Amino acid sequence: MSSVTPSLKPRFKRLLLKLSGEALQGNESYGISKEVLDTVSEEIEEIHALGIEIAVVIGGGNIFRGVSAAATGMDRSTADYMGMLATVINALALQDALERRGIVTRVQTAIEIKQVAEPYIRRRAIRHLEKGRVVIFAAGTGNPFFTTDTAATLRALEIGADVILKATKVDGVYDKDPIKYEDAIKFNQLSYMEVLQKELKVMDATAISLCMQGNIPIIVFNLFERGNIKRIVMGEDIGTTVRSVVE
Repeated sequence: MSSVTPSLKPRFKRLLLKLSGEALQGNESYGISKEVLDTVSEEIEEIHALGIEIAVVIGGGNIFRGVSAAATGMDRSTADYMGMLATVINALALQDALERRGIVTRVQTAIEIKQVAEPYIRRRAIRHLEKGRVVIFAAGTGNPFFTTDTAATLRALEIGADVILKATKVDGVYDKDPIKYEDAIKFNQLSYMEVLQKELKVMDATAISLCMQGNIPIIVFNLFERGNIKRIVMGEDIGTTVRSVVE
């Protein structure tokens, strides 16, 4: 049972949702699961109806992972650019799913692809959010050697998001992989420094450091438990919260 009494109003005005490409893959061996895409778009629709301004950063690991390709001998920069293009494919898929629900969206990419999306422009992104449009940020930071976790943190800081919601396949952060180890211990709260010192797999060190500098909390939660996003924004104690001071 939650230790926090849910509020009657959303506790966030503007949030950034970080989705991994692997999450969109669901149980498929490759690509995008229609079932997961429908679930994610439905969850976003629910919180959008509450008047929350929503931005999304999406990964591309379900299609192409730059780090994995680089490990097999491909030039790292080339591999990372290919991974960025994979995130654009995912962003367009999510945009289509949301717009079929009547939600106006904009895809902004850090790599210019005028035929399918807007270039990333901070002020334009904020204006879209203020008008109630869901903004999907694709192509990471536009630079190789940076993850989409870092891109999520950077965009969250740039748009002034109140929180980063990091969607995963498990219900929070553990001291070790809970899928492999039955004795894994879950953390309800963590400080940024604890994440860095314990080398916990929340986000990469660059992303955590940026969050610490900008004092933006991260909530890690299970994407596949129906209604979790709405529960979080309405004040329930879901998943693991990472912030500067642990209560």
